[in-house]
Amino acid sequence: MFSDPLFVLVVIAVLAVLAILLMGISSFGKGGEANAKNSNKYMRWRIYAQGIAIVIILIFVFFRRTGG
Repeated sequence: MFSDPLFVLVVIAVLAVLAILLMGISSFGKGGEANAKNSNKYMRWRIYAQGIAIVIILIFVFFRRTGG
């Protein structure tokens, strides 16, 4: 499975979403005005990254179902 470049791309996308999520949650936990602003920014980034990850996963599923 790890020899498939598209699968590796899916794993990287999911790990990127996880990393951004953890940065946002840790920023929420610290408190303060600056951290609240940063945590909202991280959560917006997470939404964008999650959308990209979903598209990559759908492409992966499409190619696996069609045998490509």
